[in-house]
Amino acid sequence: MMDRTYASRHRPRGVSLIELMVAITLGILVALGIVNIFNTTSSSSLVQAQLARLQEGGRFAVTALTNDLRMANAQYCSNMGGQSAALSNGALTLDRYLRAPRVIVSGATLAAALSDVTTTWAVKSGSNTYPASPTAPFTLPSWYAMRGYDCTTTACTPVDPAGPSGSTGVIPAQGTATGNRVSGSDVLTIRYLDGTRGWTLDGTNSKMTVASQVVTSVSVNPQTGEPLLTDIKTGDLMMLADCNASQVFSAKVSGSTITADSNYVSLAQPTGVAPRLFDFNRDYQTITYYLQVVDDNNGNKTGALMRRQNGVSSEVVRGVERLDFLYGVMDATGNTSFRTASDIDSATTCASSNIAALGTDPGCLWRSVQSIEVHLLMDGQKPLYALNAGDMQYQYYGDTAITGLASPDDTGRTVKPSQQGFDNHMLRREFTTLVSVRNYNP
Repeated sequence: MMDRTYASRHRPRGVSLIELMVAITLGILVALGIVNIFNTTSSSSLVQAQLARLQEGGRFAVTALTNDLRMANAQYCSNMGGQSAALSNGALTLDRYLRAPRVIVSGATLAAALSDVTTTWAVKSGSNTYPASPTAPFTLPSWYAMRGYDCTTTACTPVDPAGPSGSTGVIPAQGTATGNRVSGSDVLTIRYLDGTRGWTLDGTNSKMTVASQVVTSVSVNPQTGEPLLTDIKTGDLMMLADCNASQVFSAKVSGSTITADSNYVSLAQPTGVAPRLFDFNRDYQTITYYLQVVDDNNGNKTGALMRRQNGVSSEVVRGVERLDFLYGVMDATGNTSFRTASDIDSATTCASSNIAALGTDPGCLWRSVQSIEVHLLMDGQKPLYALNAGDMQYQYYGDTAITGLASPDDTGRTVKPSQQGFDNHMLRREFTTLVSVRNYNP
């Protein structure tokens, strides 16, 4: 028979209610700790990922802008020559036409061939009135090479690049809806000749026929690496350029032979070296940078840097909320100052103006811009609601009333994310760069 004392000592027992409650409580505490660690790690991971995306996007945007802006006003072989004008003492000095093509079609014909003509003829711009559309040969104006626009959340100066209300603008109007231009961000249009294209007039394969210093025709036989002639048709604009000057004319095309179709003056024989013929409609690039409101299809809005080339817009990078430009010009004493687009546009007399022409030269300082200071404000694109007030603070040079870090809706900000339709709960960082313009006129 089993000993009763032994059996009582080794009888199976369950846990008491108190023991069970203690175990459950300890389990809950451990689980909460694990969840808290997970949430902290996950939030930190999201912040780090957003910072990495923001840094990558900022560098990419700066690189894209730099590559284009430094080319503003570039012409073929432009650093080797230029027109001169005689002073009363017989000395020669550079006139305002340095590196500016001579156009032997009407102003209306030129405007129709170019894309994004945000400043048209005879437009009132701030204190200036631009000239009427020429009906005789003219020199490409300074403001065709470069023109900028400073924008607040309500208006742009010197004019709105999207055009008057109800008009068909070349870029979207400002607003907070997807597809609108981001409110409070600048716009800049530049133009330059793509010198890698065109046909070399070597006198053997492609050559000019000249009579009495007038080019009567150009025969083109494309060589390896040169464009085909299939895209050129009668009425297209062509540019005949060398290392001294260039001329824009309307073309008559017959096979591989091109003649000038002009009601004004004849196409003059080039006086410089290494002449080339360009398809002006395609080789003269018009680049406009602006910001556009975009949506990730989940209701999260941000800004995208847009690059519009010859009338076709493409997205460069997302996450750009602000874009501002300042333009560096040198005064008569050799000092460089950085000015707004309105300051540059309001100029009427400049060192680079034609010394033989009395009167004003509206917007002439656009040709003399030596450098462009670029400021971008990047955001993380997706709201992070775990961010605290300190995480959301940032500094941006355009907010002149703020000297340090401040919240997105600080009263000192000239443009707040909420005014642009963007969420405050994102990381934001400023990127700046100074771009040297290679082809400015002194």
